[in-house]
Amino acid sequence: MVKQRVPDWLNSSLWSTAPLPPSPPPPNGDDGHRVGKSSSADSASSSSSSSKSAGNNTTTIRPVPPAVRPEPTEVEIRDPLSSSNNTDNGIGSSVEIRDPTGDDVSVQAQLLQELSRKVINIGELRRLASQGIPDGAGIRCTVWKLLLGYLPTDRGFWSSELAKKRSQYKHFKEELLMNPSEITRRLEKSTCLENEESLPETGVVLPRSEITHGEHPLSLGKSSVWNQFFQDTEIIEQIDRDVKRTHPGMHFFSGDSQSATSNQDALKNILIVFAKLNPGIRYVQGMNEILAPLFYVFKNDPIEENAAFAEADTFFCFVELLSGFRDHFCQQLDNSVVGIRATIARLSRLLKEHDEELWRHLEVTTKVNPQFYAFRWITLLLTQEFNFADSLLIWDTLLSDPEGPQETLLRICCAMLILIRRRLLAGDFTSNLKLLQHYPSTNISHLLYVANKLRTQPAR
Repeated sequence: MVKQRVPDWLNSSLWSTAPLPPSPPPPNGDDGHRVGKSSSADSASSSSSSSKSAGNNTTTIRPVPPAVRPEPTEVEIRDPLSSSNNTDNGIGSSVEIRDPTGDDVSVQAQLLQELSRKVINIGELRRLASQGIPDGAGIRCTVWKLLLGYLPTDRGFWSSELAKKRSQYKHFKEELLMNPSEITRRLEKSTCLENEESLPETGVVLPRSEITHGEHPLSLGKSSVWNQFFQDTEIIEQIDRDVKRTHPGMHFFSGDSQSATSNQDALKNILIVFAKLNPGIRYVQGMNEILAPLFYVFKNDPIEENAAFAEADTFFCFVELLSGFRDHFCQQLDNSVVGIRATIARLSRLLKEHDEELWRHLEVTTKVNPQFYAFRWITLLLTQEFNFADSLLIWDTLLSDPEGPQETLLRICCAMLILIRRRLLAGDFTSNLKLLQHYPSTNISHLLYVANKLRTQPAR
């Protein structure tokens, strides 16, 4: 068969450097799998050292090695997102930060100018944010809220909208996180007050016979608050386990400090409320990894009032973000046109369109099923493939796309394959699977540049 011609833009000298060995794989837990669900990736993983689904294949286009950045030094910082001193509150975390460049300063100035307008031009904001939001500006929190539609473009409505949403979330917590014994106590008190006028002044309490069946701890009725409480226990325990495993290397999320414990409690509250409000999906393992970047960014808002309400703001932004991916978490839809398998098939077609040689090597020659690696990439929005700071830059681009984050996500995943095509083309099933399970360190700006090229460059 005649080899498909390599796109001219991939033949640039930009790609001619030799590939470097991959960096040590990041510590990943089992959060890439859904609870109670297995996939073909699991069986493939048994042939490698990883327990997660991931894998890859290769084809030849002019070697496209990963542009590897020098390993940055980990330092304790107060807040990579703002200049306020939050260290004493435990907000600071050990993350990688980069020195601002001239481009960063320019983008920051333009973003600040756009955010200062009475009515924000969302199109211009998307364009600027897609280039990456400078870490030290303290504005990523506001930009993300705008991109996710949580804040209206008219600044005049911000205060009223925030007050309404935060009040609504408080109501959700009061209704959904209350212990059944407290609910029963309040019902008893309410009943006593209603009957107080008709009762003699002898301090009579509610007779046992007047406690309804649905309020009894042993009730099995569908409307029983106790029965529902016991049904929710398993999910709540799973959420608790997963939250404790969220970014164990970051002080913000992990440890015995008061701030870390408070942050974990906020994550648990959000996930429990979401699960109870969405009985069709409830909680699926891995949602904690999608939630973490949102909460981290909003909790580090330099405006103290906003930081104090980070939990409420994160909840609504999490709901909005997940609305574009919720079908991926519903097992009943796996084989439908909107399920995760259909999305993975779209990634396979995208790779075939832009690099048929690599596609053929991966899926035909070495038989690396895209589900082996793309399942985790897509469902967790690449949060497990890169360090936390780089994930935030990727999310700047994901949230900025007017077509929605899914299309951009697929292009980034395709670019990830193209960038390591030389190593994939030289590898067999086992080596490629391992490589894609532990994606090598890469220059994120360069990765996003290649992904954008896939948007503008016609398929061959």
